[in-house]
Formats: sequence, structure tokens, C-alpha cells
Amino acid sequence: MEHNPDRLCVWPGYFDSKSSRRGGRRVPRDASVSKPDLEGLANAAKQLGIRKMKREEGVSHPQRPHLSEGRLWISAKGAEEHVGASTKEELLQLIGGQWREMQNSAKIAEQKALEERPKPGQTWAKNQRKSKSGQQRSQRKKSWKK
Repeated sequence: MEHNPDRLCVWPGYFDSKSSRRGGRRVPRDASVSKPDLEGLANAAKQLGIRKMKREEGVSHPQRPHLSEGRLWISAKGAEEHVGASTKEELLQLIGGQWREMQNSAKIAEQKALEERPKPGQTWAKNQRKSKSGQQRSQRKKSWKK
């Protein structure tokens, strides 16, 4: 792709919480996410208010040629207008913070859904207590203890 000074290249690997700064992470730990992907990066940028962007899938970062993570091209002028980020580092931190917030809210919603669902043995045990066979079983145990 030809060089355009208005475009910023953003890779999902910049936000990987498991990698170090030396390993390619470009945001602080509190703005990083676990298992970053191109879809999540695009969603976070869209939630932040960035409208001018282009996704390029199946492309590998030069330092990570074994991963085909893809990249996101963002208009620098558009980012400055809509988000107020004048540098790439500011933009990365804003996107990372938004992405982390989205990931945390998704985890909380998933945990609530799991808590509301009955545990695997709860309904069976409740039905056993109500059934006659359960009552007969308890009477047999009482008679045996006499």
C-alpha cells in the first residue's frame, strides 16, 4: 500500500495484555485487552467515534509474521476531529481504554447470565424433594434406624 501521511496504521497486537512493551504492546496495561482481534479493534474505534477507517484482513505485522491478525487504517484528520487525539499514541490509548471497557462490560453481562441460570443439579434436587419417591425413601430410612 502506498504511503499516505494522513493514515495511521493500527494493529490489534498493540493492545495485547499478555505481551510486553518490548514484545510489541504500545499501550499501558490498563488500556490493553486479552485476545485482541481485528473485529474488536474496529468495534472499539467505532464506539469511540472514529468514522473514517479501513479494515485490512489477513495481513501480518512484520514483527509477528506467524500471526495473520490484520490491521486497521485510520484517518489522522478524522481521529483528530471526532476524538481529539492529535498523536497516534493518544489515539491508541483512547481506543485501548474503550476496548477494555467494552470487554469488561461483556464479561460482567456473561457472569450475570450464568448466575441467573440454575446450576446443573438444582432442579433435579428440588424435584426429588417434591416427589413421592423421595418421601418414601426418607420414611424407609427412618424405619431402618428404629
